[in-house]
Amino acid sequence: MARAVRFHRHGGPEVLRIETVDIAPPARGEVQIRVRALGLNRAEALLRMGTYIETAKFPSGLGLEAAGIVEAIGEGVSGFSPGEAVSIVPPLSMVQWPAYAEFVTFPAEFVVKHPPELGFEAAAAIWMQYLTAYGALVDIAGLRRGEAVVITAASSSVGLAAVQIANRIGAIPIAVTRTSTKRHALHDAGAADVIASAEEDIRSRLEDMVGSNGVRVVFDAVGGPIFEPLTAAMSPGGILIEYGGLSPEPTPFPLVKVLTKSLTLRGYLVHEIIRDAARLVKAKAFILGGLADGALKPVIARTFPFEEIVEAHRFLESNTQFGKIVVTI
Repeated sequence: MARAVRFHRHGGPEVLRIETVDIAPPARGEVQIRVRALGLNRAEALLRMGTYIETAKFPSGLGLEAAGIVEAIGEGVSGFSPGEAVSIVPPLSMVQWPAYAEFVTFPAEFVVKHPPELGFEAAAAIWMQYLTAYGALVDIAGLRRGEAVVITAASSSVGLAAVQIANRIGAIPIAVTRTSTKRHALHDAGAADVIASAEEDIRSRLEDMVGSNGVRVVFDAVGGPIFEPLTAAMSPGGILIEYGGLSPEPTPFPLVKVLTKSLTLRGYLVHEIIRDAARLVKAKAFILGGLADGALKPVIARTFPFEEIVEAHRFLESNTQFGKIVVTI
């Protein structure tokens, strides 16, 4: 028996409950982990509210990231031993493989030995943010040394990961955030420049930074009216990669800009990388290399104990955090 977070109906953070559940031994090809820390993601709040791309089956677990110690291994698993420190690559289904629990069981291909010096809190904040940013900027856009990249929702964990990855490549990360409140923190986090979208004209600021040629790569989690000034400041043949939809307003299709500049507007989910074994191997190598050389450093906004999972979700929905929210067990 072990404690796990579950919910029996859709709703706000208050629907989350800590319940005692049975623990099955790991099946063939699986690894069982004693969890020490969880990384929170907006996707989990969406599943809880009933607006995620996956449908909950009540009572439902949730969670995409965890770090801990190998408790047991199933038949046919090699490369792992009980007692080793590991972390979890986000699975394709958090309903099937939920991470919010004292003990979790995952297919071995989703389990990674992270650098032990990271500690469990940092290790629980690795894979979703860095895989998402790597897949967009490196795998899809082919971001190059010396070129600018626009990163919206830059103070989120994925936004900060994108800033770090751009710097590791030698690109120039331009952070877009709603207000100037986080301007200094974003500069300190490695942003070459910062635009406060509610206070400044995005198009004119970008044109001042990159000139009339425009920016080739835009990494956007917001959508909505911001599409117009972003595409207006893009270079011919540029690519805008959309991985979110934070804006509650409709997203216009910038037809004239797309046509005259031959722009690519591309939707993206990190599942593209996770379900492709060859691409995932390259992504892991890049991320582990960045962690080893210090270019990639998870930014922790705040930690909560497991017993305060409801408060952690309330903080997640406050949109005031700078970096990753972590829950410790």
